[in-house]
Amino acid sequence: METERIEISDWGDCFLKVLGILGAHRKDGMTEKMLATVLAGVEAPNQTDIIYLEDYPFKPDRKDQQDPVLNELEQKMLNSDVWVLAAPTYWGGLAGKMKDFFDCMRERLVRIDHLGGTHPDRFKDKHYLSITDCYTGAFENWVTGVTDQSFRTIDKVMSAAGVIKLHELVLTNTYGMSELPESKKQTCLEWGKRLNSVRKRDDSTVKRYIELFFMIAFMAFVTMGIQFGFHLVPRHGFWISYLSFVLIFYVLLGSILHFFTVVKHRRR
Repeated sequence: METERIEISDWGDCFLKVLGILGAHRKDGMTEKMLATVLAGVEAPNQTDIIYLEDYPFKPDRKDQQDPVLNELEQKMLNSDVWVLAAPTYWGGLAGKMKDFFDCMRERLVRIDHLGGTHPDRFKDKHYLSITDCYTGAFENWVTGVTDQSFRTIDKVMSAAGVIKLHELVLTNTYGMSELPESKKQTCLEWGKRLNSVRKRDDSTVKRYIELFFMIAFMAFVTMGIQFGFHLVPRHGFWISYLSFVLIFYVLLGSILHFFTVVKHRRR
């Protein structure tokens, strides 16, 4: 997928604002260490800030009154260009504090129409990087996808809000761990540095799938044309064979691409 580099000057200000949001029970756990390392890679004049959700006693809005704590958090998010969302994985799902935050922010993150449908609103086209960790070993997580549901929850919320995904980071085998492994520390630091000049992804998914269909149709036509010339396909019913081949191949290839780019998450 092609990307378009957005230099610092392309954002309304002369610098980027990167906001870390930590949804963990511990302020000094491995999730926080990953988040802090990513933010450490952000260089001046870009700015960083961090929200530790346990410090904010937010409640859902009421019909007659907005929650003032959510107002404060919402403003911090609006003032930021990139969010780094960090929360551990517990019992195969996203930690409750982050999930509770998403639930309470639901009607602020999206615009809800008269049928209850959600649409991107004020946060559209911001960017996010997601972080999670778990006790599960690297191989088991790779095979079973223990952390997948955490990433799916984050992705579902951000997609509804129109926020564009940059990457995801995962740390496994964290039981008893007190310091980040050097390799993971370097990975987090590298992604923090990448946030200094964000790559804005062209998120026109439908357009890309249409382009994929016509590429497959063209290559299938050339391939079957060669086969036809060498009498490898029947002369009668050529167009039916051609159309069925294109449709079947497109569905299979599209499903595989969807799995590896959307469904299958980073597990190591």
